[in-house]
Amino acid sequence: MNEISKERWDVDFSIRLGSLILKNPLLAASGTYGYGRELNNILKTDDFGGICTKSITPLARDGNEPPRIAELKMGMLNSIGLANVGVQAFIQDKIPFLQSLETNIIVNVAGFSIGDYIGVIQLLEDIEGIDGYEINISCPNVEGGLEFGSSSKSAAKLTKALRAETDRFLMVKLSPNITDISEIAIAVEGEGADSLSLINTLIGMGIEIDSEKPILKNVYGGYSGPAIKPVALAMVHKVFHSVKIPIVGIGGISSAEDVVQFMLAGATAVQLGTVNFLNPTALTEILEDLVAIAESKGIRNISDFKGRLKEWD
Repeated sequence: MNEISKERWDVDFSIRLGSLILKNPLLAASGTYGYGRELNNILKTDDFGGICTKSITPLARDGNEPPRIAELKMGMLNSIGLANVGVQAFIQDKIPFLQSLETNIIVNVAGFSIGDYIGVIQLLEDIEGIDGYEINISCPNVEGGLEFGSSSKSAAKLTKALRAETDRFLMVKLSPNITDISEIAIAVEGEGADSLSLINTLIGMGIEIDSEKPILKNVYGGYSGPAIKPVALAMVHKVFHSVKIPIVGIGGISSAEDVVQFMLAGATAVQLGTVNFLNPTALTEILEDLVAIAESKGIRNISDFKGRLKEWD
């Protein structure tokens, strides 16, 4: 918490997320904050409660061909395609900086087979400074997709395999592009997941009238930003009433009001995603504004907002 916040109202921002203690409930979402260093000259990366890295795969990936990102009126479409340096280069070139940070480091892991995920985690298990893993079980902008998030059976099978490989904090990232997100949530909880993060991006598309072509070379992409917040809120609320493990809310969060809404719906913490592109200092502003909201409610521990959503009489 910054000095301005301390002077205004004494709020305890620390939260427990499974086995982790976060200094505040705001995490940087995977794919929106690089490997932690990219925006460190603009915003002190340590101020986040945690950093979820870019998705890491066994081998380096160039990702999809451009154009692969587009800004829309109420959000963003991306078809990056899991571009990343690969696990070996991640360990050699990216981990040293992450180890210097005074915040929780959660490595986002992706793959196209159970063996891919296991391989990445096995190489990371002996590396110090990693607090946990976020398992990306679905990606709407990769050709062929990541199918583990499409059924409770496949999601549970992957979670069980990874739970056997690590005692570290294990968070599974759920897709909204399914029939029943609660069914997937219950399945991965049953196989040892410590937490759930939701939602991943929605499948989206844009078309240019002049060229009469899709705005993305890959045609479809992941849609994120303010427009998906109502969808994300509904899914967080639904899953909160289906599982006992903590939930990290994701989807269109750009203000302190958004954070509180997700916590009222049942989220223990949240991830800031698209807003990091639009406003790299959003974290600082949100923390300051959270103090004002907490003060107006007489709240001294931010966790007290969790699950307090009231029903109509």
